[in-house]
Amino acid sequence: MRMAPAAGREPTPPPSDRPARVAVMTMTRDEAGMPPRWLDYYGRQFGDTNLFVVDDGTTDGSTDGLACTVLRIPPAPWKQNWMQTRIDLVNGLSRGLLACFDVIVFTDVDEFLIPDPRRYADLPAFISARADQDVIAPVAVNVVHRVGIEPALDPSRPILAQRSHAKFVPVMCKPLIKRVAAPWMMGFHGIRAPYPIDPDLLLVHLKYYDVEALADVAEARKDLHDNLGRGAAASSWSLGAVEIQRQLHSWVKNAGDGPLPELEPAEVDVSNVVRQQQNGFYRSTGRQLVAMENNPLRAIPERFRAVV
Repeated sequence: MRMAPAAGREPTPPPSDRPARVAVMTMTRDEAGMPPRWLDYYGRQFGDTNLFVVDDGTTDGSTDGLACTVLRIPPAPWKQNWMQTRIDLVNGLSRGLLACFDVIVFTDVDEFLIPDPRRYADLPAFISARADQDVIAPVAVNVVHRVGIEPALDPSRPILAQRSHAKFVPVMCKPLIKRVAAPWMMGFHGIRAPYPIDPDLLLVHLKYYDVEALADVAEARKDLHDNLGRGAAASSWSLGAVEIQRQLHSWVKNAGDGPLPELEPAEVDVSNVVRQQQNGFYRSTGRQLVAMENNPLRAIPERFRAVV
């Protein structure tokens, strides 16, 4: 059943035979080579000309030469703090892009939306099948490097073929796909419109996918946290490489050395994840680090492992 349209918005017209025009956006700064991976995956899905990268002062060269639109914004200080600037900028760009696109997708540069390969050929096919949904969120997992069991990465092979374990993280079930101008809020964990978590869509977040890459990202983010005030005090942005690697080792150690049960997205209980807030927007609730401590490590089903 179709969800009610956002306040002040006309109902979405019925789907036509024309495939949906989809724009995919991200925002990045010194993400250790992740932008080319993001471009490769979403470019294969939608074409490079439909991808938009907002570059927040990258210095490591990872946004150089990308075959998509790269918007390089001026350095801080801005009119707003970093988090509000990020939200305002992406909301404004998405509203403008909806003038010529049917659907806007926003992900972090280390996030990959994968529809169930048993049911959909690709992400465009999934989006076309959801023409009656104004906003959609995925079942979200953090991919975890099973240190001591999974070897060093081979760049010639798919990442999920080498890093095939993950933890379900409710707060990461973000409303990342939208057909409406309803604004994102709360670091993209919320939006001013109701939305379902779709069991046929998996979000894989690669922050913890490799112990060495994790150290590089942690040190870069801690520097931004300490010197520019980015990231909440209770978030992982405040943790250096040693502490965040220690956490990763503890999550892996607690899982033991043997094979693990598979995590089937359709079997995950998401019934209480999305909640309406007092100010009228909806958000996916929980805390990422609490979920990483408490939720069991599970194997990613084989059918997803050749996609990213």
